[in-house]
Amino acid sequence: MAITLAAEEPESLLRAKCAQQIGISEDEIVDLRIAHRSLDARRRGRRHELKFVFHVDVGLSASAEATAVDQALKAGRARPIQESVDFVRVEIEASKRDQRFAVVGAGPAGLYAAWTLAANGVRVDLIDRGPALQDRGRALALFNKTRDVDPERNILYGEGGAGTYSDGKLYTRTQHGIEAPIVRTLIEAGAAPEIAFDARAHVGTDRLHRILPVLRARLEEMGVRFHFDTRVDALGIRGDKRVVELETTSGTMPCDGVILALGHSARDTIRSFYKQGLELEAKPFQLGLRIEHPQALIDEGRFGAGADLARLGHAYYSLVAKAEGEASAVHSFCMCPGGQIVAAVAQPGLLCTNGMSNSKHSSPFANSGLVMTLGPREFGDGVFAGVDYQEALERRFFEAGGGDYSVPTQRVIDFVEGRASSRLGRSSYRLGSTSVRIDELLPESMTTALRAGIRKFERQLPGYSGEEGVLVGIESRSSGPIRMPRDRITRLASGFENLWPVGEGAGYAGGIMSAAIDGARSAWAALGIRE
Repeated sequence: MAITLAAEEPESLLRAKCAQQIGISEDEIVDLRIAHRSLDARRRGRRHELKFVFHVDVGLSASAEATAVDQALKAGRARPIQESVDFVRVEIEASKRDQRFAVVGAGPAGLYAAWTLAANGVRVDLIDRGPALQDRGRALALFNKTRDVDPERNILYGEGGAGTYSDGKLYTRTQHGIEAPIVRTLIEAGAAPEIAFDARAHVGTDRLHRILPVLRARLEEMGVRFHFDTRVDALGIRGDKRVVELETTSGTMPCDGVILALGHSARDTIRSFYKQGLELEAKPFQLGLRIEHPQALIDEGRFGAGADLARLGHAYYSLVAKAEGEASAVHSFCMCPGGQIVAAVAQPGLLCTNGMSNSKHSSPFANSGLVMTLGPREFGDGVFAGVDYQEALERRFFEAGGGDYSVPTQRVIDFVEGRASSRLGRSSYRLGSTSVRIDELLPESMTTALRAGIRKFERQLPGYSGEEGVLVGIESRSSGPIRMPRDRITRLASGFENLWPVGEGAGYAGGIMSAAIDGARSAWAALGIRE
């Protein structure tokens, strides 16, 4: 049931408010659990009336007034609890448990596909072209020192996938009962318990780096064999489009089925599989810039002056500007309170930015993607037209920044007004900033849309387009430009008998949790489970 508390009211009032809403006494509530919590920070005119909105699960005693409960249910003041599902399913045929599956990619989709398979007694080889987490951290430190990109050991490839060096956000529009057990595994591995109910659930980069080795140890206990630093170069296909082995840099690996969780940046692997008959199609994707402000400006704009940040936490925002005239729609994406901007690169000569933050949001900066959706109208026809368009802009921004992963930067006010920035504000990006006319680097249609969006967002967040904000670019990997068509029921790749494409790289997810859910559900499908 939904309960509202003013920001200053304690959560201890929830029991009394639940009892009042149902029409029973507090004593008749024997169990209470917060299922969901969000902060409503919308302004009412000039006033900030902050309030928390809770969805609470309650267990009632056998003596609870049945008539009152029935009336609360009929009136919509309460509803029955929907049970979650678990990884283990009893419907699986015994013969399936004699098989060995290969899961390609150790991001969230691959990890939870492997978890689901192993939990049901199936043998799993989990393969990733990048290294285990510790070696991956060393490779990233070396890049930050030398600025030489290792195409195999970088911020995008390796244990945990690209999300290992992101904000660790878990909120998603994908609603499914498998989300609860996935969250439970993260909490058991060291994530904060609040991720089970917080509307803006966030693990944090620092905690992700402690959680991933725990998840790997549990998977190994379940029988999963990890193969890091192992790139899959080709599928060994039998005549009936059945994959019987994988050709990898570590040798040939036999398999009874393959779950492809490649991520959105393994373009060489995707092109290789395309040549072998894996069907692909171009899809719209999102592209734009990263915008950064002092976190204090966002806190005051959202909460008002003097807000209790110890209780509220640092402010976030989610902003949308609808299409208007010649300006396309623009929205914020992956907003990182107290975070930093990083270079999300795996290919030399290309530049892409992303945002991340630690669990305590300790940086004095707030950053967010500011993106619009592009389709064939912008990038043309052809399966890889979107990829080519994306990479051409990434190369343009790399060169404009000086060719050393310094990031092209322009003050927000200068971008909006169409002028060069004579000075740049401070930024969390650690590899250096170069003053560049970003408004001239982007296609004119993108610049027009972003300017219109920023002007609208200024009305919602005073200072958003002001002197203290900076824009850096480019933000180009928030979604992928390719989809691997699959059957809606079996989830099999078009034309294949035992190949299941999953996650962001396949075009079916847009973040950590949606990718994990997609991986788990596709593993069920691979085991013959029909939901």
